Amino acid sequence: MFRKLKHLEDFIGLSIVASTRSDQGWTFTGEEGCTEDHLYGATYMHELYTRADPHVTCRVTVPVLWDKQKETIVNNESSEIIRMLNDAFVDLAPPSPDYYPEELRSEIDEINDFVYENVNNGVYRAGFATAQEAYEEGYDKVFAALDEIEERLGKQRYLVGDRLTEADWRLFSTLLRFDLVYYGYFKCNRQHVYEYPNIWNYTLELYQHPGIAEVTNLEHIKKGYYSKGLRNPFGIVPKGPDLDHLQLHDRERFPAWAAN
Repeated sequence: MFRKLKHLEDFIGLSIVASTRSDQGWTFTGEEGCTEDHLYGATYMHELYTRADPHVTCRVTVPVLWDKQKETIVNNESSEIIRMLNDAFVDLAPPSPDYYPEELRSEIDEINDFVYENVNNGVYRAGFATAQEAYEEGYDKVFAALDEIEERLGKQRYLVGDRLTEADWRLFSTLLRFDLVYYGYFKCNRQHVYEYPNIWNYTLELYQHPGIAEVTNLEHIKKGYYSKGLRNPFGIVPKGPDLDHLQLHDRERFPAWAAN
């Protein structure tokens, strides 16, 4: 998303792994929605990790930001990568909003910590729990946080007042997946995102932001989570839910910062 938001398509190439993983991890296959490895023609993502460091022992994850000149991994942590994309190429790329403005950084960091702990990571604590008590604790934190966010978005357009920031895009990534995956697969089923009026309309606005729908593949998301494994041994991907992310939203009732 940040590659699109910051108009970096001409400066940063993109290779997309398959939604499902093999016994060797993330792969580049002919699956619809993914691509080949445009740099080296690798079959597996781990080949890029060992190209960067033949003795690497860390877990192979995505996304990866790769330096084509030094032929190595710059970073593989999404929150750090979006910070880099936000400001590292401002002298090259066309003008775009600053999603981490200096005057709002403390507030952005504070809401990021809250969202990560209770929503972004919270759904995983519930979904991967191996004991009832741990599951219920994670579940309760997710919905307590969503209730708080619902109230917050009833008073202002975005998480940090009237300005769209990286905090919104970090929350959006989980909200977009919530009804598709987390509600059923991770047992976070007290209510759907579309049942929160403010959060749902906020989600619609962000999905309809220029360029976002273009880089979003909802079927790819579902296939990735519902691939074969202990939680879904037959790899059956649900057909639903049938959500209309292009329906009109009501967020114009709040003012928005002019540059956005």
